[in-house]
Amino acid sequence: MEINTYQTRAEMLLRSYILSDSFIVYSSVIGGVFACKLVYDLSQIFSSIYFKRYAGLSKSQQVEWNNRSISTVHAIFITAMSLFLAFWSDLFSDDQLSGLVIMRSSTLSTSVLGVSVGYFLTDLAMILWFYPSLGGMEYLVHHLLSLVALSYAMLTGEAQFYVYMVLLSEATTPGINLRWYLDVAGLKKSKAYLINGFMMVFVWLVARILVFIYVFYHFYVHYDQVMKVSSFGIFLVCVVPLVIAVMNLVWFWKIVKGLKKTLAKRN
Repeated sequence: MEINTYQTRAEMLLRSYILSDSFIVYSSVIGGVFACKLVYDLSQIFSSIYFKRYAGLSKSQQVEWNNRSISTVHAIFITAMSLFLAFWSDLFSDDQLSGLVIMRSSTLSTSVLGVSVGYFLTDLAMILWFYPSLGGMEYLVHHLLSLVALSYAMLTGEAQFYVYMVLLSEATTPGINLRWYLDVAGLKKSKAYLINGFMMVFVWLVARILVFIYVFYHFYVHYDQVMKVSSFGIFLVCVVPLVIAVMNLVWFWKIVKGLKKTLAKRN
């Protein structure tokens, strides 16, 4: 009976939110898609002018070059906004008495999620179109899980804090992309490549492992609040971070192995 009550409340909340704030939701998603297109085109123009190596790349490499420009810009944007909303603003602070943390949202937090949804939709479409050159099955799983969680939090206003905490993992993306750029530019043996490798390990450890430990701790402390969202919301809060955390550990091990291999070659 209690579960049905939560489900009914969530469905009513979803319907009312879509009707009341549909402009915010749809405009931010569409804006995110168009922003990706703009960054892709600008990357194509500026790279052909300022990077001589770009013209010598294959067509698939040029596509990946521009695609990584999109992911880098999105990563910088969403990391900054996640830090602001999760830590610097009072939106999700326990000191605030304006309702449960798990239920809090704002026009800004919803709009930012919409932009991110637009990015993940665009990137997923490109991955599928050029599959598997832009990423294998693990990227599809990651993007699909991210899209479902982001869309749910955006439309219902529930669990936005946890979504922003998980989105902090995007802080690792610029380093990953820089590694690829340096490799393509023939600078794999440069000092910049090595320094970037150490930075990748450090940022990955903080953003994709320590932050996730904090997420699970926060979940434990606020367990009574989490149980008040819909059944699907509970599934997303529990399962999605756990699956992504496992993927993060696997990828972290691969990054460490790659750094060890680079150091061994230098010695």
